[in-house]
Amino acid sequence: MNRPALAALFALSALPGIAQRQETGFLNRTVTLDGTAYRYQVYLPADFSASKKSPVILFLHGAGERGDDGLMQTQVGLGGAIRLHSDRYPAIVVMPQCAKGKWWTDAEMEAQALAALDQSVKEFHGDADRIYLTGLSMGGYGSWSLAAKYPAKWAAAVVVCGGIRIRRAQTVEESTADPYAEAAKRIGEKLPVWVFHGGDDPTVPVTEARNMVEALKSVGSAVKYTEYEGVKHNSWDKAYAEPDLPVWLFAQHK
Repeated sequence: MNRPALAALFALSALPGIAQRQETGFLNRTVTLDGTAYRYQVYLPADFSASKKSPVILFLHGAGERGDDGLMQTQVGLGGAIRLHSDRYPAIVVMPQCAKGKWWTDAEMEAQALAALDQSVKEFHGDADRIYLTGLSMGGYGSWSLAAKYPAKWAAAVVVCGGIRIRRAQTVEESTADPYAEAAKRIGEKLPVWVFHGGDDPTVPVTEARNMVEALKSVGSAVKYTEYEGVKHNSWDKAYAEPDLPVWLFAQHK
């Protein structure tokens, strides 16, 4: 290459804004609330482009992935499905991490999850009309909670082996006579929901899913329900590998 051409190349590379390819895959990010920094992950598909609005998924992991490394939550559930079937999930996926000893239904954990989501939507030009909510196990409880509190925020919700009433993770007031009916009333009929659960789940009883599905139907929801016969707590591998799930999910718009 002659000297003029080489000089021109260096000049172009030094200019800000010259088409630098956006890094994709699983990216490290941090959000700070009330002086506390929370690590989280954002997944960007290989063909991501900031020039167009992309759908966004908020994923809430289970109790086993709690911590502060900002990584474990990508290893189970949706993160694993993306690694196996990345072509099925052409979306920005936000994966916050719940702190040890906390639950997604705790106020500060909900706040950091929503802050990570909002920060990612802004940074990566996410489509506000296609923001989806999903979670498994403890994250399923968190998903029911966020769906009930902010039903207008989501284009659709997918709850895997989660529930309403178990241990301290109850997502509505202890005094509520029928917490399923109360949660369903708050979620309403307009939010599309798909529920997955293992029929032999010893950790979160399958009745949690059945009760919520019936409660949603009673308020006019066209909720979808998939129960895996003979499957125990890990219904997430099968759920997130369902080829029809992302097709249904991305067809939903606010």
